[in-house]
Amino acid sequence: MQELTGKEVEVLAEGIIYRGVLVEIGETEVYLRSESGWIVLPMEKVGEIRTAA
Repeated sequence: MQELTGKEVEVLAEGIIYRGVLVEIGETEVYLRSESGWIVLPMEKVGEIRTAA
């Protein structure tokens, strides 16, 4: 998944799709930069990370 760093992605977490630029995948959190600001998602809530369509 590190190959998606710096790219526009969609992250599915608890039935919600978040869009933004993937900044970092840490051990416990996923960091996105979106149009409205930073999104930090707990890793245990993330179901899928994919390239944005």
